Amino acid sequence: MTSDTSLTERAENLRREIEYHNYRYYSLDDPEVSDEAYDRLMRELQDLEAEHPELVTPESPTQRVGASPDTLFREAPHETPMLSLENAFDEDELRDFDRRVRERLGQEDALEYACEPKLDGLAVSLLYRGGVLYRAATRGDGYTGEDITANVRTIETVPLRLMGSDYPDAFEVRGEVYMPLDGFERLNRALAEAGEKTFVNPRNAAAGSLRNKDPHVAAARPLEMCCYSVAVPDDTGLPAKHFEQLQKLRDWGLRINPEVRLVTGIDACIDYYRELLAKRENLRYEIDGIVYKVNDLDLQKRLGFVSRAPRWAIASKFPAHEVMTRVRDVEFQVGRTGAITPVARLDPVFVGGATVSNTTLHNMDEIERLGLRIGDWVMVRRAGDVIPQVVKVLTDKRPADTREISLPSECPECGSAIDQPEGEVVARCSGGLFCPAQRKEAIRHYASRRALDIEGLGEQWVNVLVDEGMIETVADIYHLREEDLVRLDRMGSKSAANLVNAIAESREPDLERLIYALGIREVGEATARALARHFRSLESLMEADEDSLQEVADIGPVVAAHIRGFFAEPHNREIIRRLKDAGVTYRPPPEPETASSPFAGKTVVLTGTLSEYSRDEARDALESRGAKVAGSVSSRTDYVIAGEGGGSKLNKARDLGVPVLSEAEFLEQLAAG
Repeated sequence: MTSDTSLTERAENLRREIEYHNYRYYSLDDPEVSDEAYDRLMRELQDLEAEHPELVTPESPTQRVGASPDTLFREAPHETPMLSLENAFDEDELRDFDRRVRERLGQEDALEYACEPKLDGLAVSLLYRGGVLYRAATRGDGYTGEDITANVRTIETVPLRLMGSDYPDAFEVRGEVYMPLDGFERLNRALAEAGEKTFVNPRNAAAGSLRNKDPHVAAARPLEMCCYSVAVPDDTGLPAKHFEQLQKLRDWGLRINPEVRLVTGIDACIDYYRELLAKRENLRYEIDGIVYKVNDLDLQKRLGFVSRAPRWAIASKFPAHEVMTRVRDVEFQVGRTGAITPVARLDPVFVGGATVSNTTLHNMDEIERLGLRIGDWVMVRRAGDVIPQVVKVLTDKRPADTREISLPSECPECGSAIDQPEGEVVARCSGGLFCPAQRKEAIRHYASRRALDIEGLGEQWVNVLVDEGMIETVADIYHLREEDLVRLDRMGSKSAANLVNAIAESREPDLERLIYALGIREVGEATARALARHFRSLESLMEADEDSLQEVADIGPVVAAHIRGFFAEPHNREIIRRLKDAGVTYRPPPEPETASSPFAGKTVVLTGTLSEYSRDEARDALESRGAKVAGSVSSRTDYVIAGEGGGSKLNKARDLGVPVLSEAEFLEQLAAG
């Protein structure tokens, strides 16, 4: 049997090894092991901590997502102020800055300057205590920011525990959180396909990710951080030069920008500016200029500050990536989730290091905001590999023959009606089960674990089957045969048989799963469950009007319109008919046992962790007894059921005087009803 001591030592050794490889990968950009070897170490640590929860520490690499978000956006005072910088907009202003600095110091000799790319992100301060990340905060007003620790902990380039041991007991590190250009492009593409609002630029994407109240959102975003200064009340023990302090930060495991350089004299600063400007288009992140800092910290102290800016530093701005071209036409494309996206066809123009002839316009609201017409002259902006965007219409150059842009009434891919409820930004094709552009996504969703749960029919095989022409809609799944499947590459006879059996087993799902599997917009599992329990048959749901739909708890006019629009589309009804012809039926929900239940007709909120029930099981138990389970506490809530670790919902219930039931009381009430 393995001793507790040896388990603890193994966990510590794994953490140290993972932290070291994180340092090599994120801080030095010089990994020593393959991704596979790194993943094996991480999996071993995850398994060890799962089997022995007492070994988990807050700074473990496995705990990047897991910190409580309860502290998010509380006030966070900075130990030393986070100051802003003055700007120089040309070489003359930069030379004036150097002259003023040397005159104030009474020094004729050229000064040493640390030159740093000015990343276009969000300034963040990290407070470390005992080498462990204690708090992360935004700049705020320079003196007090907002606590964003739970979100910053998810960023891989932010070490939860520092390397080495020669760091101060407590100190702040200042840096910039940003989103690389390729990650920004992937994020916006995914948001657009999901019908969600896209970000205008990487800076907004980084800021929006850090200000999200769910740390899992930040964890899913491609955020990085580069550090640019140390802030301690007492510099004792730290290098006396700024550039040397940056090297020390890197030794401790923090990332600094690889383009940082130490130069002597203002001419060398200007040479660096020109060099980095030429390199700008090939960088993997956005920079909008350069920051120059007097390198000697004693000289910085002598120079001091003016207002809220240091006299020893200045930012030199880069010109914007913008050129003029003409919009020749606007076409509409259909994404995998049915989102209709207008795309501008441009006169080809060279901008941001590439020739651009097309650019997304995102949605009709963006077209209206720009005031864009076909034939307009526009300014197009592009940075690095990011999709170019129209930033301005040059109305003073508008030709007389421009044409208005209007949303088509039918999907350009399948001819189904285009749906855009009032007040919503994204228009969508309503032929979700039929539209070729949405084919793969509709089938993947239908077969997913929480829908029809067809084991073996994952994204990879959906892609193969659609690409091979073997399935076009979800109804075609039920006509797949073993003899056809085994002809596919890497599909053996056993896998083919298992898939056919899994398809057969999916022919009689619960009604709520079938409703969810249809992929109706904004109909998630909870809404599908509520619809199933209210209408009790798919046929009744298909014929329900919007007023009837709004009688279901938590369904408002927008969701009701989505449901009605889905079933009003003839293509969707045809696919449902073909499913029935293929033998797909469903199990209606059980009749609710509400006669003697104390929860019948009550609105209940669950919070914390229950020992006897999972959250879904508790919800099912309540709803089967006639309760409505809500996600938030309000004055209309009848009960809050609080398990272990109940947080803000429990506090709000107490503030509002809503009755709170412990798990024991909840179980007693269930037994009574």
